[in-house]
Amino acid sequence: MEKPLILVTNDDGITAPGLRALVSYMREIGDVIVVAPDSPQSGMGHAITLDSTLYSKKMQVDLSHTGTEEYSCSGTPADCVKLGLQELLDRKPDICVSGINHGSNSSINVIYSGTMSAAIEAGIEGVPAIGFSLCDYNWEADFSPAEKYIKNIVKEALINGIPNGVVLNVNIPKLPKKDLKGIKVCRQAKANWKEKFDKRTNPMGKDYYWLTGEFELLDKGEDTDEWALANGFISVVPTQFDLTAHHAIQDINNWNLK
Repeated sequence: MEKPLILVTNDDGITAPGLRALVSYMREIGDVIVVAPDSPQSGMGHAITLDSTLYSKKMQVDLSHTGTEEYSCSGTPADCVKLGLQELLDRKPDICVSGINHGSNSSINVIYSGTMSAAIEAGIEGVPAIGFSLCDYNWEADFSPAEKYIKNIVKEALINGIPNGVVLNVNIPKLPKKDLKGIKVCRQAKANWKEKFDKRTNPMGKDYYWLTGEFELLDKGEDTDEWALANGFISVVPTQFDLTAHHAIQDINNWNLK
């Protein structure tokens, strides 16, 4: 039988250690093709490139990964998936995995995440997809404690399939292997960012701003991704890209709309 074809992408860039780790893990499961940004694209959400050209370059980042096709892309994470599916792959992948992101994409962070937007783009195109993130922003982060869990999640997704219209958002706590308690399938916690802008002035007298803020957890539930991560579990949230608020349709229909 043909090995499963696995499309690997991310938002931290094709040379990011998290992506290099994910490529290594996926090579043990199937044939891998990488299409990833040529530079960091964190926080890009589901942006796509419309007003400029896209470039792609075939390359080999890791000499130990012989036999794995890799392409850098000048666009966003969503661009990478679009370009990969439409132009660079010779057949539809069996699954798309995005990450491993340097930093959490739990709770409200999923809205801004380039990592998850790449996975969601694959899901929109009918490809089963999973986004992986480690709650550690350090470029030298250790991804190995979660290796067996990542492989298991991907294998189970290949065997069982992922429901149509659903993409898995997987977040991994920053813990040594011995302290990881397992996996929790849960819901996205209600949270927000209490944002502020750090206003500064450059030497030419022109004002500029740095966005800063604090994460506010607004949810005390014990069935959420934030609870799972705080208690040593890897969180798996089934995420949908149909943004319709179905429960509100009847309420809006009761308005006096003319």
